[in-house]
Amino acid sequence: MERADACGVITLTTDFGHKDPFVGVMKGRIYERFPAARIVDLTHEILVHWPAEAGFWIARSFEYFPRGSIHVAVVDPGVGTSRDIVLVEAAGHLLLAPDNGLLAPVVARKPEAVIRRLDPSRLGAFGLGRVSATFHGRDIFAPLAAELASGRCDAGRLGPVTTSLVPSWVDDPTAIGGAVSGVVITVDHFGNLISNIDSRWLAGFVEPHVYAGNRVLPVRRTYGDAQPGDFLALVNSFDVLEIARAEGHAADALGLSRGAPIVVRDAVRHS
Repeated sequence: MERADACGVITLTTDFGHKDPFVGVMKGRIYERFPAARIVDLTHEILVHWPAEAGFWIARSFEYFPRGSIHVAVVDPGVGTSRDIVLVEAAGHLLLAPDNGLLAPVVARKPEAVIRRLDPSRLGAFGLGRVSATFHGRDIFAPLAAELASGRCDAGRLGPVTTSLVPSWVDDPTAIGGAVSGVVITVDHFGNLISNIDSRWLAGFVEPHVYAGNRVLPVRRTYGDAQPGDFLALVNSFDVLEIARAEGHAADALGLSRGAPIVVRDAVRHS
């Protein structure tokens, strides 16, 4: 699979937050090597040490960027250990992340993707001989992103092709006995509980209802189809099922968060 020519766009996804200088330092390393880079912060508010959330968002976001973009994700509880770094070429994009399950959702959605494992012995060719044990975002990911985005380097120079990848920390939804089961992957700024259940899982239902916590919620088209304060479920703009509270914060009101189970059943079949 051929990747589109580098376009100079680099996206960053981390669990660093904005209190500390970590994100800024990564950007500094990129600009140091490639001043013309165009850096986009996808998000730096991933739940700390949970690659599953980063992988969920990247898998559903990266294709909104120009072909030839470089997508860097650093949610890395294993930094400094023997964990590997992988590069995934998919749909004309290049994604760079620790091999800790983060990029597994991308490969699951793009089975034609090419996976490469970074060969640490090749870092010296890019002047990366001194690498800290705790900040690979600064010392490895940012410099390599700059080299890739500038077009001075292609993925083939960084390591061999592999077929192995650490699986995602979260299992795919399952369909058993007329019910679909999944989990909450993330909670957005509005308090909506976003699950890993794509709309395709709802295709066989006549009148789907969502069971979460002690609530049974109808599936609506949009937030305005419920009265203020009412709970509802809907398929959101990223084509996944979410639980919301009209003009309110569903997560706080329901006492649910990441990892909470969600089940979809058909009211017609289970009345």
